Amino acid sequence: MSTERTANISVANHIIFSAFLERAVTVDFYLPTNISNPEELSLLLINDGQDLVNMPFDEMLEELYDTNSIRSLLCVGIYCGKDRKNEYGTARFLDYKGRGARAGLYTSFIFNELIPFIHKSLMIDSFKEKSFAGFSLGGLSALDIVLNNPLEFARVGVFSGSLWWRDKDQDDADFSEDTDMIMRRQVRESKYYPWLKFFFEVGTLDETADRNNNGIIDSIDDTQGVIDHLVEKGYENDKDIKFLELKDGRHDVPTWAMAMPGFLTWGWGEEG
Repeated sequence: MSTERTANISVANHIIFSAFLERAVTVDFYLPTNISNPEELSLLLINDGQDLVNMPFDEMLEELYDTNSIRSLLCVGIYCGKDRKNEYGTARFLDYKGRGARAGLYTSFIFNELIPFIHKSLMIDSFKEKSFAGFSLGGLSALDIVLNNPLEFARVGVFSGSLWWRDKDQDDADFSEDTDMIMRRQVRESKYYPWLKFFFEVGTLDETADRNNNGIIDSIDDTQGVIDHLVEKGYENDKDIKFLELKDGRHDVPTWAMAMPGFLTWGWGEEG
């Protein structure tokens, strides 16, 4: 374990061997240094934690704490493995190429290995609330884990989420966005949980593909499709759902870094 400390946060690097994933998993803890009441500390898990280093996430948090912009929040960045496309899929459904085969094992790692490790390492019995976030395919994974374990979480952040995840090739004659797009189907088949909050970010230059030729790139269309199903389920735009469309934003770390402070203040600011 290695640790770095600044005025407002300490950053500690850990390596956990996962029996479920059969590999070592690197995680970074971003812990506020001045915690007046440990019972008020929330937990945010973040897929693709290696991308946080390049934002840089520690400096972002330092400024947010320095300006009293967010409440006490332990952020845990989970580095991806080499088999990312299998670990970061949807646990209940494979995509049309068979990807996501280890997503269930990744979920088991989160609940049975990572979270107990966090509790033991910091000697914290419980958190005020838990949330999950991720980038691209990691955003799909975060949303999947939250939707399938709604009693465990309060919020989810999806940055340029791979919400195109589907179990049928879009070139098939009978392809249907509503029935074959996996996340739309999962939202439609889920129950309504009034405490869940959703944050979605997409850049207008996230990609160029436009499969239905409506003049809107697929990443925005796919995100809006999931949001529409959430609204049909009972969640309210602006109140329960935040959609951030970044002009000229791309599918990259600098864009997600621009969106991250807004996500953190949305979730853990004075009105979050």
